[in-house]
Amino acid sequence: MRLLSWNIQWGRGIDGRVDLARTATVMRGHAVDVLCLQEVARFHPGLPGAADEDQVARLTAAFAGFEVIYGIGSDLSDGSGGRRQFGNLVLSRFPVLQTFRHLLPWPPDAAVPSMQRVAVEAVVAAPFGPLRIVTCHLEYYSATQRMAQVAALRQLQVDGHRHAMSPRAASESNPPFAVQPRGEFAVFCGDFNSSSDSPEHQRIQAPVADDVPPLVDAWTIAHPGVANAPTALGGKVCCDYFFVSANLAGRVGDVRVDGETTASDHQSVVMELRDGV
Repeated sequence: MRLLSWNIQWGRGIDGRVDLARTATVMRGHAVDVLCLQEVARFHPGLPGAADEDQVARLTAAFAGFEVIYGIGSDLSDGSGGRRQFGNLVLSRFPVLQTFRHLLPWPPDAAVPSMQRVAVEAVVAAPFGPLRIVTCHLEYYSATQRMAQVAALRQLQVDGHRHAMSPRAASESNPPFAVQPRGEFAVFCGDFNSSSDSPEHQRIQAPVADDVPPLVDAWTIAHPGVANAPTALGGKVCCDYFFVSANLAGRVGDVRVDGETTASDHQSVVMELRDGV
């Protein structure tokens, strides 16, 4: 099973041109099963390069046969009765059993720009069982907000794992109460806007609870003793990661960064998970 995480910058390449077809071509070249994308826009003509299209529809068409889950962080009026939306997108070749859209904390920090952020969770029917895949994009300017968002992701790992291990009662017959697998294994990925030596990177991997496996940077599993490859700022810093629950660590194969593409200001990260341990 191969997963890709990429901040696509609404399809805007290093050349300043928005070209979502180019973005999709790069992604197809990695032959992945699940795509986890950040900075996907809908009807945002004010963005540099004029991303005024429905990028969710464009990417849905580009990946026929994939299930598509969009989570909106920023949802604003366009002044003409429509909406300008900005968020994260998951596309999965495997069936998606259930989904959750978690608005992340946004405590006031008036000193810097900021925006509402979202984490999109898709419970995917992976070859080895239900897998919780969470893709997120943490705040860039505010360390206060970013650390609050890390705390929310840690709690999400606790709640998700406990839901998986102790499913709720199934006595209610009303269909919205249907009990679907949540998955004891988890992947958290995306643009965390924090370097590999940052407090945020350390905190997200700290123990969470005695009955819940902590999150581990998958790069350190695949490349022990090797510094994370850069993913942003012209190859100077890593801020895009795959974190896996510790009980999934034995399935982590390769983790690699596409250092060649210029289709975004970030590099994509690809992780392989083995069917067997």
